[in-house]
Amino acid sequence: MDKTPKELFQEKRGITVVKNLENRHFEAYYCPTEEEALQKVLELIPEESSVSWGGSMTIRDMGLTDALNRGNYRTIDRDKAENEEEKKKAYRDAMSAEYYLTSANGISEDGQLVNVDGTGNRVAAIVYGPEYVIVVAGMNKVAKTADDALVRARTIAAPTNQQRFQRKTPCTVTGACGDCISPDCICNQVLITRNCSPAGRIKVVLVGEELGY
Repeated sequence: MDKTPKELFQEKRGITVVKNLENRHFEAYYCPTEEEALQKVLELIPEESSVSWGGSMTIRDMGLTDALNRGNYRTIDRDKAENEEEKKKAYRDAMSAEYYLTSANGISEDGQLVNVDGTGNRVAAIVYGPEYVIVVAGMNKVAKTADDALVRARTIAAPTNQQRFQRKTPCTVTGACGDCISPDCICNQVLITRNCSPAGRIKVVLVGEELGY
């Protein structure tokens, strides 16, 4: 079947971003579909590895967390926590996992990752702790520059996530960023990962579909 113009555009743009990520010492891949991305991520994680993840809807919606829980892996899954103390322990244990899975709030065309976080557990894991980090992101997360990716994180990803959480922030009410300092703000930590160090620790799987927020 011939590819549509949109599919061709996403593929060519995705391959360019992959090359730019590789120039910044990330290990990067482009997968046209979420099914191919799921298989690629599973290929990257050896069986019996310890694996955890953040609050990404991308990896949940594509069935990745379910596949890991069913597979031969030692998963640290905060979604299974029965109380707040167990959840806190899962957060801490995730920092020493061999593989940590997340998405990105934005990726610049020149290969920089941009993430905004509420509690900071996700950005902390990206920076240091887990032996490897795997970032899975739809091409809808790609923006022209790192500044544009940050705008995307603040004005699209965060307000959309707050519709899920329904916390007391301006964007929950209006759908627009109010640059708030509310106790319920989920834009407390801002991380721009310019380069991957050590090289190859962070692996990025770009998907030629719209995934997550």
